[in-house]
Amino acid sequence: MLRKSKNGKMIGPVILWLWLLVLLLVLPTGYENALSYKNADRVDALVLSTDESDIINTGLVRSGEQRCQVRILSGQFKGTECTAVNRLNGSLAEDKLFAAGDRAFIVVSHSSEKITTVYMTDHYRINKEMILAGVFLLLLLLFARGTGLRAILSFVDTVLLLWKVLVPSLLRGWNPIWVSMGLVLLLTFVVLSLIYGWDRRCLAATLGAALGIAVTAVLGYLFTDMFQIHGAVMESSESLMYAGYQYLDLTKIFVASIFLGSSGAVMDLSVDICSAVYEVVEKKPDITAKEAISSGFSVGRAACGSTTTTLLLAYSGSYIALLMVFMAQGTPVALMLNYKYVAAEIVHTIVGSFGLVTVAPLTAITSGILLTKRAQGENKGIHVIK
Repeated sequence: MLRKSKNGKMIGPVILWLWLLVLLLVLPTGYENALSYKNADRVDALVLSTDESDIINTGLVRSGEQRCQVRILSGQFKGTECTAVNRLNGSLAEDKLFAAGDRAFIVVSHSSEKITTVYMTDHYRINKEMILAGVFLLLLLLFARGTGLRAILSFVDTVLLLWKVLVPSLLRGWNPIWVSMGLVLLLTFVVLSLIYGWDRRCLAATLGAALGIAVTAVLGYLFTDMFQIHGAVMESSESLMYAGYQYLDLTKIFVASIFLGSSGAVMDLSVDICSAVYEVVEKKPDITAKEAISSGFSVGRAACGSTTTTLLLAYSGSYIALLMVFMAQGTPVALMLNYKYVAAEIVHTIVGSFGLVTVAPLTAITSGILLTKRAQGENKGIHVIK
């Protein structure tokens, strides 16, 4: 069977998505100057000593102020020692306490090149996050080598597309569903082309995933409206309204988050089905499209069960504390299921699972049709050569 080398198929996608990476790195979001405080530097500092005399301890929570003597480690005031205020609001989720030797992120307000006030914002974690990411990328390269390098490229492209394209577009009030759908389809093509290269498998898997994501989008829109769920159930969504973004359609953003959140699992399942059909066709080139589709269906049935459970665990894990509160308070199950937040998670999980259930047969169909045609065409070519 005559075919292009695997490396030849990968060169085009890698070059294209490297150019996309460069473009995204220099692309401005349009919100670079949208700082709340203009005359303020956000820098890291070393905590030299602390004073907790103004903290009011009420048991579970603390309020008041912690004063920290800090040395600024970067920015125009690097090396300056000053007193920074750490305000406590009685919230375990938001409050933090510092100790001597900690590295912190601070906000330095200044006027006429003189420091006016310094506030502690949080512990400095960027260096630790970089170490964690570096270890992950290193392990990925050691284990997957060339494939791992392409996975890193698709991962970075995905992060930049979300941050520099999706988020600014939503903030500008563009239609969340259409913008997110376009971005998801682009990401699907990026990821799958880096897996398969310019190949019929890429086309088959992309079409299957796209159809599954479209089903999820339609069902998400219908059931969000049917369940009367407002997009304000999303964390921090009300803060956007208070910050001057009242024109945002939070409900449509919520719908977009449903298929955006499940798209990764949809892509994963489409790759599984497409690869399985491809292997069957490779072992039996004279197989018919109907037989190849039937094989894809068999693989899809087995994969759907574990994948939908994975989606359920991924969503429910973030709400485990809420479930514990319901049980601790003896909340009836019927009342619990009727809460808006719980109903929103049910829509997230079940509608996302709809996409997984439908992507399996859809990818089996697209793979069966496209891959068997390729095999039959190559076989005809071989017979002519003979």
